[in-house]
Amino acid sequence: MRRHVIAPRPGWQRTVEEQGLIYPLTRYPDDSLRPYWDESAYYEFSLPEVEALEEVVEELHAMCLAAAAHIVDDNRFADLGITDPRVVRAVTESWRRRDELPSLYGRFDLRYDGTGPAKLLEYNADTPTSLVEAASPQWFWMEERFPGADQWNSLHERLVDAWKKQAPLLPPGSPLYFAHSSADELGEDLMTVGYLKETAEQAGLPTDWISMEEIGWDHLAGRFVDNQLRFIRSCFKLYPWEWLTTDEFAEHVLDTLDNGGGTGSTLWIEPAWKMLLSNKALLAVLWELYPDHPNLLAAYVDGPRDLATTTGYVAKPLLGREGEGVTLHEPGSPLVAAGEEPCCYQELAPLPDFDGNRTVLGAWVVDGESAGLGIRESAGPVTDEYARFLPHVIL
Repeated sequence: MRRHVIAPRPGWQRTVEEQGLIYPLTRYPDDSLRPYWDESAYYEFSLPEVEALEEVVEELHAMCLAAAAHIVDDNRFADLGITDPRVVRAVTESWRRRDELPSLYGRFDLRYDGTGPAKLLEYNADTPTSLVEAASPQWFWMEERFPGADQWNSLHERLVDAWKKQAPLLPPGSPLYFAHSSADELGEDLMTVGYLKETAEQAGLPTDWISMEEIGWDHLAGRFVDNQLRFIRSCFKLYPWEWLTTDEFAEHVLDTLDNGGGTGSTLWIEPAWKMLLSNKALLAVLWELYPDHPNLLAAYVDGPRDLATTTGYVAKPLLGREGEGVTLHEPGSPLVAAGEEPCCYQELAPLPDFDGNRTVLGAWVVDGESAGLGIRESAGPVTDEYARFLPHVIL
């Protein structure tokens, strides 16, 4: 794994926008605009290196499924902050019927510098983004700048194949809706959902489009409906389950949740059991089940334990996103009183530093198999909303 500096292509911004990346710039607190898509540098990998990482990703995915089974079987929901009995029942039923419910994709965030084993930082298997840039502009950049090279990137083909494989699990005779929140100001959620809708259409599925805010409730029929009062039988939503089960329509969601079929029910994708994989408490369960595994960092939910004096630790809100609420604590630093939001306490493993750039690998899984890589860089120790996306090649 090496970082190389390279001159950006002339007109790069227009190029990536035409390829679906309509958010190539990030606005900073000083009101300046700086590249989010950053092709002033790229990362190079060897083929054996990528093949080894693919094996790690698929092993981690299998371990996460085993951890989810443990949470359900041993009723460990409270460790994840899931205490509502109706939500517990919904997740349990979803997990037990998982072979009957469509489940598409997820993204592992890994710490890796090319010299030691990759370490799992977290797993977002409910609402992962940075998909568009990983699947499309990154590939076209490689074809233009390094013709004949390769890339860890079979995302598009695997997404289309996954929809084909899971089509029989969808309710027949109605479209699969694709929904995002209209509160998304950047367009990232919009384009992620639009891209996934395109892959579903290429797989031959009938689709439709709606925002979460447009989804209505038909009180007489007891069904979710679109803005033309048509029954929504299945819906891919880029909308976290912790919101879906707590917002205004939560009661209706739980009443009509399709965990295997039924008149008036709605099938949501991703399924409810994905709540188990996108919760940071999963990291603690993994460490409990696989202590000292070379691809894991020590993690606990009841406090930092010995990490406070040995390696230091990172406090991560169980449901945090884009680094929000994450705090880093060096070994021996004063203990900070626990806040109102429950956290997972993970061993401190500073991100690798490439010429002042802190790097995280985003390794994609589609239908349970390794599918691609996206790389984000940040100037600080936490990968946050100001992180940049950089392309990569296999040479």
